[in-house]
Amino acid sequence: MRMTWLSRQTPIALMFVLAACGDVPRADPTNARQIAAGKVTYDAHCAACHGANLEGEPNWKSRKANGRMPAPPHDDTGHTWHHADDILFGITKTGLSPPYAPPGYQSDMPAFGAALADQQIWDVLAYIKSRWSVRVREAQSQINRQGKK
Repeated sequence: MRMTWLSRQTPIALMFVLAACGDVPRADPTNARQIAAGKVTYDAHCAACHGANLEGEPNWKSRKANGRMPAPPHDDTGHTWHHADDILFGITKTGLSPPYAPPGYQSDMPAFGAALADQQIWDVLAYIKSRWSVRVREAQSQINRQGKK
């Protein structure tokens, strides 16, 4: 059977329709390819502050001498999973600036929008989520469905 241009494009179009409907997670903690790519990017850009095992900086709940907060853990012990994927994406892309932080907030968290493609950011989030317990993944999934911060 010979495929026409339209029939070859249908799977691609269907993927975009599903993504637009929210049926395809952009940060999928079950997608092995996305997790592997995310780990590479995390190790290169995030681990220096957030830890090789997502453990964050010591005393991450207490301000440093410069008044800024240490990098939090991204594992179950931190608060990352308390935020919807879109918020986590925005913070990673633009840094801790409005609307993700109050005006004038000072943070060591850089904006990665110029250094990483959007897909790389989604891949990192998939990697982080893949390391969470089932309980935490389910809780964060509920936050995503409700559209909470």
